[in-house]
Amino acid sequence: MLSWFLRLESLLTRLALVIAVAMLIVSVSLGFYQVLTRFIFNAPSTWSEVISRSTMIWCVFMGAAATFRGGYMMAVELVYKLVPRRTLLALEMAIGACCLLVLGVLMVYGIQMTLRVRSQMLSGLGMSIAWSYAAIPTGSAFAMVAVIARLISQSLGLEKLGPENSNLAPEVEADVVQKAHSTLAAGEAGQGTVNGGDRP
Repeated sequence: MLSWFLRLESLLTRLALVIAVAMLIVSVSLGFYQVLTRFIFNAPSTWSEVISRSTMIWCVFMGAAATFRGGYMMAVELVYKLVPRRTLLALEMAIGACCLLVLGVLMVYGIQMTLRVRSQMLSGLGMSIAWSYAAIPTGSAFAMVAVIARLISQSLGLEKLGPENSNLAPEVEADVVQKAHSTLAAGEAGQGTVNGGDRP
């Protein structure tokens, strides 16, 4: 079950990252087009700025999933330095719980806001502004799955504890990783194991 969930999360996070990159490309391209039409052709586009802004919103919220999964959010490393090594997992669980709480609030209120503004239209496009607001609950849902997968991987010893690229966080020992693989293999009953390459 855990193996299946981690594989699903890996696919979802990669999908979110692809969407984020695509939205960034569209946003930058339309921004360039907007500059051309305004200052070169002296005929400003009425629709490109709106779409550029909406795609940038989608880029930020979809990119958050990969950021949470990889542990690239800003961290106060002093806290990790002060906490005893044996309690680092508890600290990670507390941080993960706080992240899930914030993301849950974003998702709930994002859905409410999306439904509330669905009758409003984007200027110059004639489409509902709810498509822009929908990035909030969608990105939050993807990020919640990523946070849960990160906590599971850390608790099983598949990933290091602490902030990414930090010399304060201890690396997971090889025997701990091997033990985690054995545990997953036994629990899956022949359905396959999760290795280090499964995560993004």
